[in-house]
Amino acid sequence: MRILRQGTALCIAIGLSLLMTACGGVSTPPPPTNYTLTVNSTNPASGVTIDYNNPLNNVIIPGTTSFTVTEPAGTTLNLTAPATVGSNTFASWSGCTSTSTVTCSVTLNANMTVTANYTVPAAPYTLTVNSTDPASGVAIDVSPADINSATNGNTSFTRTYNSGTSVTLTAPATSGSNTFSSWTGCTTASSVTCNVTMSADTTVTANYFATATVSSSVTVNQSSLGPVVTDKILGMNLASWYDVVGNATAVNAAFAQAGIQAIRWPGGSWSDEYHWQTPNGSSNPILPYMCENNSSGVPNGSTGWGGYSTFQEFVTSIVQGGNYDLALTADYGTNVACTGPGDPTEAAAWVAEAKTLGITVSHMTVGNEEYGSWETDLHSTPHDPTTYAAAVAGTSGYYALIKAANSSTLVGVVVEPDYAPWDQDVMSKAPYDFVEYHYYPEAPGSESDSFLVNQAAQNLTANINTIRAELVKWGTPNTPIYVGEIGGPYSDPGKQSWSISQGLYAGQVLGEMMNDGVSRLTWWIGFGNCNGNAGNDNSSLYGWQNFGAYNVFSDGPSETACPGAGPIGTMSPTARAFQLFSNVAVTGESVLTANVTGDTADVVAYAATHSGGTALVLFNRNETTAEPVVVTLSGQSNSSGVTVITYDKAIYDQSSSTTPVWAAPTTTNLGAQSLPLTLTLTPWSMNVVLIK
Repeated sequence: MRILRQGTALCIAIGLSLLMTACGGVSTPPPPTNYTLTVNSTNPASGVTIDYNNPLNNVIIPGTTSFTVTEPAGTTLNLTAPATVGSNTFASWSGCTSTSTVTCSVTLNANMTVTANYTVPAAPYTLTVNSTDPASGVAIDVSPADINSATNGNTSFTRTYNSGTSVTLTAPATSGSNTFSSWTGCTTASSVTCNVTMSADTTVTANYFATATVSSSVTVNQSSLGPVVTDKILGMNLASWYDVVGNATAVNAAFAQAGIQAIRWPGGSWSDEYHWQTPNGSSNPILPYMCENNSSGVPNGSTGWGGYSTFQEFVTSIVQGGNYDLALTADYGTNVACTGPGDPTEAAAWVAEAKTLGITVSHMTVGNEEYGSWETDLHSTPHDPTTYAAAVAGTSGYYALIKAANSSTLVGVVVEPDYAPWDQDVMSKAPYDFVEYHYYPEAPGSESDSFLVNQAAQNLTANINTIRAELVKWGTPNTPIYVGEIGGPYSDPGKQSWSISQGLYAGQVLGEMMNDGVSRLTWWIGFGNCNGNAGNDNSSLYGWQNFGAYNVFSDGPSETACPGAGPIGTMSPTARAFQLFSNVAVTGESVLTANVTGDTADVVAYAATHSGGTALVLFNRNETTAEPVVVTLSGQSNSSGVTVITYDKAIYDQSSSTTPVWAAPTTTNLGAQSLPLTLTLTPWSMNVVLIK
């Protein structure tokens, strides 16, 4: 020890440590800095007991929120919250240096606040259990018991569950003489079992159907052959505004699964302002472009974006990638400068370019719906049949120049019986190899399931017959008819567009067009035309979706306006109709006459030869009742094998799940059978029957 004197101050030094009261000008060290930790809670905001450690001896000290702890800087405190407070559950810590479940670690380097957060349990939810056909009295098994210890019940009844409870309901396979069909409203469903995870008040329904007591008969005359079948009725429109090249793998895979054979490009009314390549003077002469419109909707000489890809990319990725038959719509409305009417030389160059790329454009139609005022037309007399016919005719017209570019390309004109004298003037004055007709039987907001399922397809046949009569009258009988666009409402489709009702309509359309000998059909549209909730989603229409779409294959989750449509390429019921019919619409086969007796209002039948056997497509248009049918083939008393492929309302109903299930048709192999063959057609169903 050394004792040092300086003035009157005494300094004592021990080793390297110097204890000073005052040593000349040397300062005394400041006291340690203390910081305050505030401990709060939520739900409840007070009264929660939080344990924390005493940093001196590590003894656990309880505190009740809100409370504070003051400790020197750098002190580490560990706080532990209870897992539950009353009926509330611990959720998280906030404000901590680090956390691990209910533990919060804090190193005090400043005044700090930490909060233990709790969640309040949701109020119990009500599960309502209903049934149809019958509407009451169906015994449903329920597990587990609800909060009131109630389990099984007879419809209609309710049960009450806490949030997050998983409930399983099991319906009987039959109720009286009725047969179980499907569950709707479930989180997931499988056969007679419905699973519900309670996150809101929920209603589920066990659906049953009755069976008609009298059988209908379907008789196929195998000795009388009708029109030759073509698979080109299995077609879809595609549009340049959708990135078909970027999504080519998904598009081609979906089309292959559905049996799509033909496509139409570049997309409806878009076609009359669309130019397949930019003029050579531009920086990129191969990109397409569109004519831009002024405030009145008329092209003003400026140009804009015309699509994601070049024509060559489209041909390589889509046309050749999927081996489709290609139809193009020539621009009749605008020239390349967007200042005047369409130029036939541009259309001819397009056909020539396709030939250079290794494909033949099978059909080229001059313009799109040019009889209508909604189409762009910069001719001096727009939407005029005489002007239109003159543009097609002559040595410098569309017909001659397209034929000069590729003699194998069929050149067509647009027709519409309801816009007289359009058809008369065009059919009598223009040259053409085919006529193109568009059919949309419904007006937006006025959709009817009954009309669409029971009349719309047959009305199309009536219109085809009218066009045939016109062709005879104006001197071109036997001209092929191409249905270039077809759908439900002509604009703003609602939930009917992705419902079983439009699927049944589409299936009957394909049967009618096969019977009518139509040469080609392309549905509007394959991909890229979701309409969101802008259409009719009224409860009077059957369906579970809250969106509508022109496209019948899903654009995928990136298209948020059509939620629940599934991964890209998912098939709507309309696409499923094409998939089923791809088993029947086989090029080179022949239409057979299928006569129905009995319930002719609900049972509809189409037939064709099929690889030495017979293919039928049988529809039950009754929404609630199954239809027994007896199938007779003339001159045949047995079959070495029968296969039935079915898509029906019960399969579609799986899309009512919380996560919609877009299930595939069912296939049943019946093996060898004696004929006549008895089948039961489920409600609202389309059934392909292949008989060897």
